[in-house]
Amino acid sequence: MKRNRLIALSSAALLTLTMAGSALPAFAAAPAKSDLQIFSWWTGVASSKALKSLMTIYEHQYKGSTVTNDAVAGGAGSNAKAVLAGRMEAGNPPGTFQVHAGGGSLLSWVQAGDMKPLNALYKSEGWYKVFPRSLLNLMTFNGKIYGVPVDMQRANVLWYNPTIFKKYHLTAPKTFPQFFHDAAVLKSHGITPLELANHGNWEATLLFSDVLLGTVGPVKYDQLLTGHASWNIPGVKAAANTFVRMLGYANKDYTALHWQQADQAVAQGKAAMNVMGDWAQGYFSTALHLKPGVGFGWAATPQTHGVFGAVSDVFGLPSKLKNDTPTINFLKVLGSKVGQDTFNPLKGTFSPRLDSNMAKYNAYSRSAMMSYKRDRLVLIIGQGAVNPGFTNNFNNAMEIFVSNHNVNNFVSAIVSAAQSNPLS
Repeated sequence: MKRNRLIALSSAALLTLTMAGSALPAFAAAPAKSDLQIFSWWTGVASSKALKSLMTIYEHQYKGSTVTNDAVAGGAGSNAKAVLAGRMEAGNPPGTFQVHAGGGSLLSWVQAGDMKPLNALYKSEGWYKVFPRSLLNLMTFNGKIYGVPVDMQRANVLWYNPTIFKKYHLTAPKTFPQFFHDAAVLKSHGITPLELANHGNWEATLLFSDVLLGTVGPVKYDQLLTGHASWNIPGVKAAANTFVRMLGYANKDYTALHWQQADQAVAQGKAAMNVMGDWAQGYFSTALHLKPGVGFGWAATPQTHGVFGAVSDVFGLPSKLKNDTPTINFLKVLGSKVGQDTFNPLKGTFSPRLDSNMAKYNAYSRSAMMSYKRDRLVLIIGQGAVNPGFTNNFNNAMEIFVSNHNVNNFVSAIVSAAQSNPLS
């Protein structure tokens, strides 16, 4: 089954990396001399540093090999996905590419016949035992696995400035009523309660996803995302009304801000709270050098305690490569314990492997790892949860909604998106 692909013109920054020469653990596979090009949207400070460490391990293990990251900037892959679609349409796939786990972006490539299954690799590397079934299910279609996860990220996180909260005797809000109480106190003291960014036209969608999850609960939320519940249910409208009320406590320049700028405003005390995935933690820790619990605080977004909003970056094996070997070798490194426990602490994410070394992670990541192992996993709209057609229509509806605040029109647009792009 072939789907229509969007071809966009964009400039890609080519970053050539060379081996760092430090002593690194060896892998069982035999070295293979060849070049490898990977494709990602990791261009930020923390993610670039983390990816370079992973590429260094690969180049050390496979002597004489070179690896390049053909990166296209844009949070959540907003620009990279369009560029990648053009390359795949032209029959020029990279050796491997970044995609989100779930029935959205990964599944769309599988359905187009552009990916090869990786069951044999999982068996040879023993990965069936180290990745939880709940995660494997997000990459499995018709019994075949098509991705190797490199990280795990939590998307239902409310970040806050501990100094501000302490000054005004506030605690991280666990419910929407508490959020609005705290927001009113903060606003009365001239502090922006909620810093929002939406320059990439995905950040507001993430915020709404968390509000929806907290409003309808994980069971009904999953039913919405899988097409087993109508988007006309009262809970969707209730979530939209809560979202609009939250915007009343947000900054007005959200369309001009990237997500890092929103995080920075919280870190600097210009705003008190921000909702963002825990890639924000990588920015706080790596770029701003802040200590978890001191420079920044965190909590599950209101009314989502006990639920883990999962976002996992995975890489797969394109079906039209002339030589699979470099890609398979890179995937071995990417899925290995040493590769993941090197990459994730630098990026601010954590390894989805159940045997990862928790001592390598900071206080925030350890808390997220405990939630990941304990709580129910759900996917997030705009982060690989649903098909690209629905996601694009949803983001477009959200862009209008954050400007006009018309709840009825927004809900109608989502209902139409689900009818035009079936979720089941």
